[in-house]
Amino acid sequence: MKRLAALLFLIASGAHAETVDVKYRGSVDLKSFACQAITKSSFINRVCYDAAEQYMVILLKDTYYHYCELPKSTVDALLSAGSLGSYYNANIKGTGKDGPYDCRTHKVPVYR
Repeated sequence: MKRLAALLFLIASGAHAETVDVKYRGSVDLKSFACQAITKSSFINRVCYDAAEQYMVILLKDTYYHYCELPKSTVDALLSAGSLGSYYNANIKGTGKDGPYDCRTHKVPVYR
């Protein structure tokens, strides 16, 4: 009976694991991430960041992308920027084959 009550509580409270499909990576479970919905940008819709791994998953329009070895200070600057899209394009997005936080050339965290 206690198990059923606990399960019903979790369902009612909305507590559940969320997994998103990240371009060039596949499924990522967001349980280790702090996520923020973005309402002041027409380009960036959500930012999820795992500070322990310095790993960001970002929803651009309707596609999730990932960035590796990204310092928290950069994520904080992105979230407080007057124009999130301009900040992202100038400081995070890759140029050409590689960017400052491109997961092809930086450590990609392993989630189990």
